[in-house]
This record gives sequence, C-alpha cells and structure tokens, in this order.
Amino acid sequence: MPSVLLVEDDELIVDLVRYGLEQIGYRVLTALDGASGLALARQEQPDIVLLDVLLPVLDGFEVCRTLRSESKVPIIMLTARGQEQDKVAGLELGADDYVVKPFGMRELVARIRAQLRRTEMTSEPARADKRVRVGTVTLDLDQHLVTKAGQPVELRPKEFDLLAVLISQPGHAFEREALLDAVWGGDWIGDTRTLDVHIRRLRKALEDDPGDPRYISTVRGCGYRFARADEVSA
Repeated sequence: MPSVLLVEDDELIVDLVRYGLEQIGYRVLTALDGASGLALARQEQPDIVLLDVLLPVLDGFEVCRTLRSESKVPIIMLTARGQEQDKVAGLELGADDYVVKPFGMRELVARIRAQLRRTEMTSEPARADKRVRVGTVTLDLDQHLVTKAGQPVELRPKEFDLLAVLISQPGHAFEREALLDAVWGGDWIGDTRTLDVHIRRLRKALEDDPGDPRYISTVRGCGYRFARADEVSA
C-alpha cells in the first residue's frame, strides 16, 4: 500500500490525519519538525509527502527545496488560510499541490490520490517496451496483439488497454482510480464496477482457472496487480 509521510508539528492534526489515512489502507509516517521529516523522507522513501509550512528546526519551504533537489516524490504543502504567498512560494520551490487549513479528510484524500495517480501514469513504466511477456502471456503494443502460450487471445479494446497498463509494471498494485484514469480517462463518471467487469473478462481470457487467478490478483483496499514473471511458471 502507498506510504504517506506527514510532517506537521500540530499533534492533533497528526493524529486525525494518521487515523483517517490508515482507515483506508495507507501506511503513515510522521515527523513533528522539518529536520526529522527530511531525515525520515530520505530513510523511508515515501510515496508522497504532506508538508506543513510552519515547522520547528527546519521550515517547510527548506524541506521542500531540499526534497525536490533529491527526489521526484509528490509534495503537498499544508498552508494556513489566507496565506497566498505561502502557496506561491511552495509551488515555486517544487511542491505539486497545496491544501489550506482547516481541511477535510475527503479533500485531502482526493488530492493525495490525484498526485499518486499522476505519478503512476508518468513514471515511464515497462509499457515503453513494445512487447511484454510474463509467464505464458505476451502483449505486443505495435501489433495490438495478446497471446497465451503462443495462441492469440481475443480482447475488446478496453480490455486490451487495461491489460497493457497492468502488465506494464508486473507486481505493482494499481489503485482502482489509477486504472480508471488510465483506461477510461480522468473525466470518467460512469459506474466504477465497469473496471471489475473488465477484470473478470480478462481473467476469463487469460487464466486457466478464473476463480483462482494466477496472473491478475485483487489487492484488497487498493485495486489489482499483474503477477511478476517469477510468480508464474512459463
């Protein structure tokens, strides 16, 4: 599951955010000052950083500047209401977004997910390779062809697109929202069960036993992942 580093000196906010994020499956790391937060970011390599501006020891701007010089980790600044200059300064230093205090958990979670989706879709995955093989399943982007054990597999266009995303990063757990964005577009407003239907069709096409899938597994509380080559026999 994604890991979130929260660097915030208000312990009440820390407790509330940690509880809210852990309830939906995130791993939450916390630091109460900028220097500790920077050290923890370097040590743990979190998937995203929530960074308060006014921090003891080392302020949020300096932490943001240093992190951005060392890493592409998404950074969301936590700013006080009405401090427009803080928002601008944070963005100029390399922050990806900001949330104004006091904030609601729904807004914070939405912004976290948006940044994580953006990172997933721009991380130059193995999809850059035009032909990907895992076990007996091969996907060829140039020919728009999928085979299993050398035999062609008939897939609908969205099924092919979904498989292309999943197989691009074997072993990686994709969040449902990330898959919906990648395959159906960020403005998708239909039933999210559409994703589950397409997963079922892919399993029926690729798995020896769709009820006990080896290639496409469900990651509870997150989404789906495609097996690594070492997890399936050829």
